[in-house]
Amino acid sequence: MNPWLILLVAAAYFAALLGVAWWTSRRADESSYYLGNRTSRWWVVAFGLIGDSMSGVTYISVPGKVGVARFGYFQMVLGYVLGYVLIAEVLVPLYYRLNLTSIYGFLGQRFGPAAQRTGAGFFLLSRILGAAARLFLAARVFQEFVFGPLHVPFAVTVGGIIALILLYTLRGGIKTLVWTDSLQSAFLLGGVVLSLLIIGKDLGLGVGGLVARVWESDLSRVFDWDWRSKSYFWKQFLSGAAITVVMTGLDQNNMQKSLSCPTPRDARKNLYAFAMVMLPVNLFFLSVGVLLFEYVRARGLALPANPDQLFPLLALQHLGTTAAVVFVVGLTAATFNSADSVLTTLTTSFCFDFLRLETRADLTAREKTRRRRWVHVGFAVVLLWVILAFQAMPGKAVIDLVLELASYTYGPLLGLFALGLATRVKVGGPWVPVVACMAPAASWLVSRRSAEWFGGYQMGTELLLLNAGLTMVGLALLARVPGRSVPV
Repeated sequence: MNPWLILLVAAAYFAALLGVAWWTSRRADESSYYLGNRTSRWWVVAFGLIGDSMSGVTYISVPGKVGVARFGYFQMVLGYVLGYVLIAEVLVPLYYRLNLTSIYGFLGQRFGPAAQRTGAGFFLLSRILGAAARLFLAARVFQEFVFGPLHVPFAVTVGGIIALILLYTLRGGIKTLVWTDSLQSAFLLGGVVLSLLIIGKDLGLGVGGLVARVWESDLSRVFDWDWRSKSYFWKQFLSGAAITVVMTGLDQNNMQKSLSCPTPRDARKNLYAFAMVMLPVNLFFLSVGVLLFEYVRARGLALPANPDQLFPLLALQHLGTTAAVVFVVGLTAATFNSADSVLTTLTTSFCFDFLRLETRADLTAREKTRRRRWVHVGFAVVLLWVILAFQAMPGKAVIDLVLELASYTYGPLLGLFALGLATRVKVGGPWVPVVACMAPAASWLVSRRSAEWFGGYQMGTELLLLNAGLTMVGLALLARVPGRSVPV
């Protein structure tokens, strides 16, 4: 596909995005930026979460990973549903009852300021690395098929993407993102459905033929019952639930949108609706992966060395102009959807949990806005540098990289919240960040030696649960429980 045509399609998409951003931010203030004045419609938030949670990782990496893991990823998706139930019934009522803007305020009220900063710090680290990995994936595709042929450096490509995101998020914040994310979710879903139909047409298959081809393929096996395997069902299912709790329920990025709903009931409806939609959407993406490999077999094509390149390679070079346009629109939607809210929520957490801007009586409203905008821009620069660092890493599937990073960075968050919600333990002071940093290090050691120590057992995404458990045990050993005289 001609690089200039791809640019034209992306520019038209971005123009539509800017129009929505202008409309929603006309009377935006600080309350609009942080919580959208708590007037967001639950169904709009739910639809927007589709694109935000899927991102470019799902759009590109999940189909490519089918060649290695088959439909095994769907075991984790089933666990996601359980995770959303826990968030809706346990965490959402808590956040509304405490009237939180930054959810890490719970840790501050439960354990003190050191715990609040520790939780927020791990969120900042987690989201910067996760967002950088997702943006890197999309930027690499644009670089290889669009900007590379035009001799544009990769750093300029990434810088341009981040600058565009800054352009429409700096003022409106959450009030804007609720609507732009919904628009982007529509384009992303349209992209994957149309991709299925286009691949099917090229293979001479109708809708019934597509279903039959996916069902009969050796790549569509879902369940793995070998307990030593990384993809063992119960590992994947329980880890999926845990990952959802931490990457949504304990993550400022996703919860800030849900907290912009007027009431807890609306926020819960948003989460339940999204959980139900998420199952067929992920099946669509996995089915795209099966059909991409079937297409390669049927046409006698060579598979790319990196599985993340399979979908873009076929869409942009083999399936025709329509497929290329659909892919570019879907990838553009996934790219902006996965990154725009990150800048807003990183800024919110830093301003509330570290700068404490909401309690600064010595600052005027204008000064608070100015500082918040500088923080927003600062995180954009940090994101740029981390993405450039990813360029030097070996080419594994980004979905694996994101989940592996989550196991280490979200584990202490899960441990802190679980300890605060399920026990009466009290702990504070400098021990909190010390234990929270030691737990991931110990988890890494166990994961590297698990096969040697445990009879061939391989650690997978359950590493997150181990990490959280070590955090809880470490803090509990140093804590004072009501009724006991154990010093902190």
